Amino acid sequence: MGGSSLGRLKNDQHFPTEADSETQLVEAFSATEGLALVHTSAQNIDRVVSILRACKRTGRKLIIDLYTAAILEATGNLHIPQSNWPEVALFIPQAQRIQIKENAWFDLLKHYAKNRIFIENLHEIQSKSTLLFRPLHCPDLERGNCLKGATYIYSQWEGYWERDSYNKLKEWLERYAIPKISIHTSGHASPGDLKKIVTAINPRKVVPIHTFFPERYGELFQNVEVHNDGEWWEV
Repeated sequence: MGGSSLGRLKNDQHFPTEADSETQLVEAFSATEGLALVHTSAQNIDRVVSILRACKRTGRKLIIDLYTAAILEATGNLHIPQSNWPEVALFIPQAQRIQIKENAWFDLLKHYAKNRIFIENLHEIQSKSTLLFRPLHCPDLERGNCLKGATYIYSQWEGYWERDSYNKLKEWLERYAIPKISIHTSGHASPGDLKKIVTAINPRKVVPIHTFFPERYGELFQNVEVHNDGEWWEV
């Protein structure tokens, strides 16, 4: 049984819900004078839905790129936000335009281009827009003068931020005096939820995997059997 939440939460704690994230996004968008930059994965569909819902509640338009547009359509669920929705616009950053040219993705671009906007359009509507942000957007936002009053909203696991991966982004945010807000929940089960699952299944053994704290399993479950990574054992 995976235990990613062990060590991050106490045994009686739970992660915030997706509805909690939406409420926090509404508060952040309402307090932002300029462009709201939400840094999350386009593959986190629940989060994209929450972002759009928060946009609608605060009178903002959701701006996505070509990759996000393709991911959303690939869900096959027309109730998921799509690039042709009136509340959504498509903006192609320079780095992505180069990819389109090099790979001849012109038909793909045309397919999603109904609500396409350009940097001058984004500049005009920045105070009423939320960008599903990636670091590749930085040069475009600089050239388009789209950073006055902006807020950066980090919506991923905080561990990524604490590593060196985003050092350049941190410097960029500092250079333009853009404040950072963290709004996130987790897809991992809380300790209490893990306990409910084990109680319902009633397994003969519980083997810790995907955790930094295998010693915590004994606090929650009976019949815990710990094995080291790479160890072969008979089931």
